[in-house]
Amino acid sequence: MERYVVLSDSSEKRSTEESARNLGAHWARLGDKTVVWTVSEEWNAFVNKARRAGIYLDQAESRKLEGQLYFIIQTGRAFQDAHPEIRIVIEKGRYLVADLLPEEVRRLTEIKDDWWTVRPLAMDSVIMEIVKPVARAAVTRVKANIEAVSESTYSSYLISLVNFLTRYSLSSQYSSAAEWAANQLQSLGYQVKLHPINIGEGSSYNVVADRLGSESESRKLVLIIAHLDSINIRDGANAPAPGADDNASGAAGVLEIARVLAEHPSNHDLRLILFGGEEEGLHGSKQYVSRLPENERTRISAVINMDMVATLNTASQTVLLEGAPVSKTLMEELAGAAATYTSLIVQISKSPFGSDHVPFIDELIPAVLTIEGTDSSNINIHTANDTLDHINYGLALDIIRMNLAVALKLLDTNISGL
Repeated sequence: MERYVVLSDSSEKRSTEESARNLGAHWARLGDKTVVWTVSEEWNAFVNKARRAGIYLDQAESRKLEGQLYFIIQTGRAFQDAHPEIRIVIEKGRYLVADLLPEEVRRLTEIKDDWWTVRPLAMDSVIMEIVKPVARAAVTRVKANIEAVSESTYSSYLISLVNFLTRYSLSSQYSSAAEWAANQLQSLGYQVKLHPINIGEGSSYNVVADRLGSESESRKLVLIIAHLDSINIRDGANAPAPGADDNASGAAGVLEIARVLAEHPSNHDLRLILFGGEEEGLHGSKQYVSRLPENERTRISAVINMDMVATLNTASQTVLLEGAPVSKTLMEELAGAAATYTSLIVQISKSPFGSDHVPFIDELIPAVLTIEGTDSSNINIHTANDTLDHINYGLALDIIRMNLAVALKLLDTNISGL
């Protein structure tokens, strides 16, 4: 049997982590919370060793585990809503640490669910970190394009998408929304195609828009993506699913970036994609990646994904950058852009799950999800209540500005900084 304690953010936190293994314990950090654990028989010895090292643990806050610690990633509150009986040790947005018995682990891992996953908790690891990137000198050309981001046009795109009432991937309304988005992109000068995808025995579409760069050879390819579909899990496929935040907010963001970049010729190729079938299991992005020709796959320098970017769940505007080791440089660029051009608080995680960046990462293509902080507090997604009155335009526009700044740098060889 093991015993654990959760430490809140303090000046002693890092020294606790660095000392834990030498003191016979393990740790894992999620943002401003760190869980430290060891076997119960060694707990008192561990506490005494920690005290001699100048680290004071509150014995009253320690707890005995019924099972073992596991790491859970969820979309919104999907896992907590489905399994309120599970003992949660740490809750940090889409990331949870839970105390699970062996039979609970077996039961949960046998369930196929697209909105949560259960994984072993990595010992002595940072699962999610709040970072403080250094702001750089703003680049005049980038700043000018950042300032072109418009709340009124973004809002108009958002309203149009929500007015479809549902964008369930197999519905006629989704087809109409896809055609509307394709027309918007085409009117901005992009070459646009609707790519059919399969969802079970049904079919839907990805909207793919291209603009070629000016380089004669060795052009890279930058992808800005979001999923276009919405879903109402509570009331069924035919029920209203306005999906204002999940994910009209991200899809409208792609359209707004498309509008700004339409006036900015670039050296490298730009591709904008609105995926279908995301809510049913990432069908659009999985099929897109599986069909990528090798010469295009190797040209992709970055994939920036926007999924749920417009509900303020925290006291300050916060963005989570979720990627993988292959995404490290892209995450650093996004964090730097956030510090330089926005007021966003930045969180970083290398535990990808549950959105359209994952199929790219699975193929070792650098991709990052940009999503509102603490999305588990958003109780309206996947219901008829995901409406425009919950949208925070300041948060959405800052995430768009961050993503746009990085896209500009990647597309234009004349821009060397952010």
